[in-house]
Amino acid sequence: MRWPILCTVVLSLSIVASGCSAFDEGGADSDDGVTVAAAFYPLAYVAERVAGDHADVELLTQPGTEPHDLELDVGETAEIASADLVVFQHDFQPAVDDAVEQNAEGVPLDASEVVDLLAAEESHGEHEEHEGEAHEGEEHEGEEHDHGDTDPHFWQDPLRVADLADAVADELAEIDPDHGDDYRSNAADLRTDLQSLDDDYVAGLADCERDTIVVSHDAFGYLEKYGVHLAPLVGLSPDAEPTPAVVGELQELIADEGITTVFSEPLEPDLVESLAADLDLGTATLDPIEGLTDASSGEDYLSLMRSNLDAIREANGCR
Repeated sequence: MRWPILCTVVLSLSIVASGCSAFDEGGADSDDGVTVAAAFYPLAYVAERVAGDHADVELLTQPGTEPHDLELDVGETAEIASADLVVFQHDFQPAVDDAVEQNAEGVPLDASEVVDLLAAEESHGEHEEHEGEAHEGEEHEGEEHDHGDTDPHFWQDPLRVADLADAVADELAEIDPDHGDDYRSNAADLRTDLQSLDDDYVAGLADCERDTIVVSHDAFGYLEKYGVHLAPLVGLSPDAEPTPAVVGELQELIADEGITTVFSEPLEPDLVESLAADLDLGTATLDPIEGLTDASSGEDYLSLMRSNLDAIREANGCR
């Protein structure tokens, strides 16, 4: 009488064993979906728009964290190791670079290899030289953020963001060919949105009383395509300190150009305060969109870029 029960148990165990074998041999079960690890916010925004409902995107740099200063914990390192696709930018976050090189088992997509980065302006070198003099004889934290000869902040140009979206779609289509058409369609939709944003910048900055903006750090160089000239307090490294020489040059520029507003950043709000106070200037916020803050957690890349446009237009008397 116990034989049918024994057969049932054996058959059930056989089915379970067969299922486990198929999982082991085939890698991740198709029901688990595709996973993407994105190093910082603009990359995550692109990945989420392109992935749609077909992949889960994990953001490594949490809101309120300065992306340059990111140190990965065990869980974030594990996300890089297990992700089917890792979207990062070489030389922007050293901790992520190391983790990708040592732990990533999926496909690494380096944004700097698929987006045409601008060469760093000569003025960047001047700022860095002053910074180096100011910290001679001590280890300067900003040295960890050496971006080489290129300006990494490409996401200030919407059309370069669209190029990254196309590359993400191609990689996801290779990883998950069943949804390849959806990934490419999502990238095309995103390009349409980004082209509209680019058009808004072109039109919005075409007729202004002034064309120079004073910013805390040199994160907005890609806006020069719209005729905006940048005057940063410090170079590409946001953790540097402005030197007296640079401050003096900016004071003279502000007087010559009739500049009324200087821009701070959400994650570095205090850098321009003394300059504004000394010259009795107004202050406004310009978001480099490197990472989200608690205040911008309800925003997205498109809305933040449009807020920046509004702030520049008001500061520069654009019509």
